[in-house]
Amino acid sequence: MRESQIKRKTNETDIELKLCLDGSGKSEIDTGCGFLNHMLELFARHGRMDLTVKCKGDTEVDYHHTVEDIGIVLGQAFAEAIGEKRGISRYGSVLLPMDEALILASVDISGRAFLNYDVQIPNPSVGGMDTELVEEFFVSFVRNSNITLHIKQLDGKNTHHIIEGIFKAVSRALAKAASIDETLGGEIPSTKGIL
Repeated sequence: MRESQIKRKTNETDIELKLCLDGSGKSEIDTGCGFLNHMLELFARHGRMDLTVKCKGDTEVDYHHTVEDIGIVLGQAFAEAIGEKRGISRYGSVLLPMDEALILASVDISGRAFLNYDVQIPNPSVGGMDTELVEEFFVSFVRNSNITLHIKQLDGKNTHHIIEGIFKAVSRALAKAASIDETLGGEIPSTKGIL
């Protein structure tokens, strides 16, 4: 099983996170932010990852540190769980409809951190969370997982639908990229011999 457990404590957040890439989509999420809880539950379910997140953050200020730091820890956990990347498919792409919203997510587990975030969210907040924090979450995740991630909004008007579509699409693309390709026989999928 490809698993990781990480604890991270700062003056702003105290996080315990467990991740199993080869799970069934179970989750126990308590971030102090209801909307983020919902997005991480979707992330786990649609990526077929088991995910536990417990975070105590300075939410009396706002949700910025909580969202950013969970992105950091989830990225670290993903990098640790994926390991040497032997036998993985490496690439994964999903075009996901969420009612009127249409989101493209494309992943390369490349060992190179890059995020292309092409999204126009109409409302500045949803469920009490600033919508600009969605990008902050994925910036933190990408930097700490060392993946290449493209997120492109092709359509959408409803803020909730757009963000939900992003989390679902990214988790499904990650699941494809992290899946084991039996035809590789445990090889690292790169001509360099390393990712």
